[in-house]
Amino acid sequence: MRSCGILLHITSLPSKYGIGTLGKEAFKFVDFLKKAGHKYWQVLPIGPTTIGDSPYQSFSAFAGNPLMIDFDLLVEEGLLSQENLEDLNFGNNCEKVDYKLQFETKYILLKEAYRNFISKGENKDFIKFVNQEQAWLEDYSMYMTFKYKFNQLPWSNWEDGVKFRKKEVLDQYKVELNDEIEYWNFIQFVFYSQWTKLKNYANKQGIRIIGDIPIYVSYDSADVWSRPELFMLEDDLLPSKVAGCPPDDTFSKTGQLWGNPIYNWDELKSIRYKWWIDRLRHSLRIYDVLRIDHFRGFDSFYAIPYKDKTAEFGEWIEAPGKDFFGEIKKQLGELPVIAENLGFITDSVNELLEYTGYPGMKVMEYGFHKNKEGSHMPHNFSRCDIAYLGTHDNDTCLGYLKSLDDETLAFLKGYVNADSIHGALIGMIRSLYSSVSDIVIIQMQDFLSIGSEGRMNYPSTKDGNWTWRMKPNALSSDLAQKMYEMASTYFRSSIE
Repeated sequence: MRSCGILLHITSLPSKYGIGTLGKEAFKFVDFLKKAGHKYWQVLPIGPTTIGDSPYQSFSAFAGNPLMIDFDLLVEEGLLSQENLEDLNFGNNCEKVDYKLQFETKYILLKEAYRNFISKGENKDFIKFVNQEQAWLEDYSMYMTFKYKFNQLPWSNWEDGVKFRKKEVLDQYKVELNDEIEYWNFIQFVFYSQWTKLKNYANKQGIRIIGDIPIYVSYDSADVWSRPELFMLEDDLLPSKVAGCPPDDTFSKTGQLWGNPIYNWDELKSIRYKWWIDRLRHSLRIYDVLRIDHFRGFDSFYAIPYKDKTAEFGEWIEAPGKDFFGEIKKQLGELPVIAENLGFITDSVNELLEYTGYPGMKVMEYGFHKNKEGSHMPHNFSRCDIAYLGTHDNDTCLGYLKSLDDETLAFLKGYVNADSIHGALIGMIRSLYSSVSDIVIIQMQDFLSIGSEGRMNYPSTKDGNWTWRMKPNALSSDLAQKMYEMASTYFRSSIE
């Protein structure tokens, strides 16, 4: 069935508290999508972010980002008061997230909410949540407790008894730091309570949420600290090799040095990929559809020596591929998965994609890049392709158009029958919606005609990413009507 959706991360929503949250504006966006006849809301990973603020570098593959917790909802529940909110500075920039300010401010209020929560006595829902999520929550909350105890240092710099997870040391700390561990349990309880309410509301309105799963986890994470045997680490628990992309990558002449530890696939295979199965099962509970980032890494992955400063001297290593996905199908059945099959794709990657049956991605901005790669041009799409103008790693469509050389821009204008850059923007959207692909996804910035100032990420750069926010009142009735007409014209509208 033909349909369409919008890519907009939670943090990009408007909010008076300096960052998009799971509160009123998120519910309003669901209503807007319904009015606009769009069925899907795609978000970036929702895990707690580390240094650099990237959703693809998280303290946990299972936990939710505390910065997305909505304060107004906590006020409604009696866990905060309006007075608590009045004395804190959340910044005056409504178009960018100040993550440093968020970290300095948000946790002060969450600690106050925790104290008020504890004062109310035993909470059965909280106890139930902690028991149900114990498999990942216990390690995560201990990890975050130690993170603060050891002055925010990476776990590899903690005291040896904790770094190497000596049972007697951890047992002692569990007693000594119990209240702090419960505080981090509480934060996850609040996050997932708010997330579940939002997702349930979206589903009732006919909106399905597409979540994003990074293939790798951050080295400084609860996952690596608690299960070091699942990763390629040395005896001192430092990585032997790390992840990235080779120098012929589109975004950097020296490749991309991500720095994530590489999986120990032999160990994972010996336990029939249980950690990954648990991760996917968890994700299927919180999303309706899963986009798996860097799908090609399940066929073979690029491994870079840990101490290298660039990604120039890595090597390709074979991954379990069909054995891995065969086990997933055996244990979890057919999954609603989108495979991010972009970048350097080989025949074996295409064979693996065909084996899984998952739809891949097409990105129209790549269709006119360099030598005009035909597979990413709408006339070559297939029904099963999930079609995008661009993703979080691309410029906005308007920024992309302004960056093109004269020859490429002229060709693109002819392709979409436009005589101006703004006309080309509308033409690209129209070409995507008129394509044969069953599902098309557009970044919200493109319907808002926002230039490069709205770009979410510049790969291989460290500063200024992931900060863009939508202006208050950007979601007008006129815009919803225009989006509905686009969806309806090409038989994608969710409104009958």
